[in-house]
Amino acid sequence: MRPDVAVVDYGMGNVGSVLRALAACGAVPVLSAESAEIASAERLILPGVGAFGDGMEELGRRGLIGPIRAFARSGRPFLGICLGMQMMLSVSEEFGPVSGLGFIEGAVRAIPNRGANGQPHKVPHVGWNRLVPHNGSAGALLDGIGPEAAGYFVHSYAAVPNSPDHIVADCDYDGCRIAAVIRSGALYGCQFHPEKSGPVGLRILRNFLSLG
Repeated sequence: MRPDVAVVDYGMGNVGSVLRALAACGAVPVLSAESAEIASAERLILPGVGAFGDGMEELGRRGLIGPIRAFARSGRPFLGICLGMQMMLSVSEEFGPVSGLGFIEGAVRAIPNRGANGQPHKVPHVGWNRLVPHNGSAGALLDGIGPEAAGYFVHSYAAVPNSPDHIVADCDYDGCRIAAVIRSGALYGCQFHPEKSGPVGLRILRNFLSLG
């Protein structure tokens, strides 16, 4: 049976790319800003591009924070992408502090403008970067992903969970460790864009669609 997956529509996501990637994986996605549709979905994806505060404001203005939090409490699979992942955390320092959805305790902080060697580097962090399993365990979302697999990143802020146990995979940006995949139960987040990450990204989306 084709998985039922709703993609939250709040005006700040690359929804076209996400919907096409999901369709390529065999899903029949629904783009939705309806509370009832979000509440009844088998799986939920929260995409996002832009500032943390603007994202939370739009979710609140459209009455979607409550339904998304209720979905998260249900134990069904959830995936936050880029800004959507960052909003899973408690708070962001971007033009803040600004409160997030609170699925994972931690903060969203600016990427340091210098690498570990003290030399300036470009922020935002843009481009392909290798996904490194945290503590040697890839987890279900990265099942079948090889050791050289990379995702496509575009971001200036990064999620910093209070507990490293919530980090599934990192990436290395000039010696700065950045959480690339996070998890709490059935709630997952990708800082990179799986819908723009070629075969690796499609495999990750297929893994998400197969989660029970």
